[in-house]
Amino acid sequence: MPIVRYPAALGLLAALALALPAPARAQYPDPNEEAARAQAADPAPAAAGVTTKDPEAALTPEEKAERDGRKACKVAICAAFHNRKAGDDISCSVLKSYRKEQLDKMVSRAKVSWPWGKVRCTADIKLKREALIKAMSDDKYEAKLDPHQVACKVDRDKEAAADIKFDFSPKVQFEKGKAVKASLNWGKIEAPTLVKGAMWTATATDNTFNVLQSTIVEDINDFITNKCAEVKDEWAGK
Repeated sequence: MPIVRYPAALGLLAALALALPAPARAQYPDPNEEAARAQAADPAPAAAGVTTKDPEAALTPEEKAERDGRKACKVAICAAFHNRKAGDDISCSVLKSYRKEQLDKMVSRAKVSWPWGKVRCTADIKLKREALIKAMSDDKYEAKLDPHQVACKVDRDKEAAADIKFDFSPKVQFEKGKAVKASLNWGKIEAPTLVKGAMWTATATDNTFNVLQSTIVEDINDFITNKCAEVKDEWAGK
């Protein structure tokens, strides 16, 4: 169930998709982002060939390319949130890979484990500019996103990689520019039987009990503040 990062990816969807994705980072630290911050703070170890505290945390060329490919979408969503100017709705395609250790932490919130390997997901993000502006400017506002579909390829140790697709239709309630409630509203799942069973258990649990709400809310607020601050020079006043 890698998409729990996408509400991430949300900025409504961007915090999940842009890492989102990405989760509430304090609960589910993203080793890709931790590595980038560590390298920025002290590039000497990497230059000397010394690994970070987590040897798996260094960004791979593939992960760096994915991050760079998501940047334009991130900037567009942040500009809509913060500049609050009329313009076109936001539409972009994003790609994000998730390592097994990230997935283990993410799906544990729904009381399941992740038995496979790496996952690589793509999603087409479509956000109404008016909804993003109202989310930041109205005292209270409920953003209802159109259904979004995510397509992923799941690595499996002893079998061929599995292709999966799933839908969700997020709703997020804002008060004075902050997300306070959220639900993903999972829909159709297409996947091999074993993979589908694990995903169905997790998504059904979330649809019934909304166990991921606090994670989604924290992700969205983190995106609006911290993640948008990272690219402020590219959207401020534009």
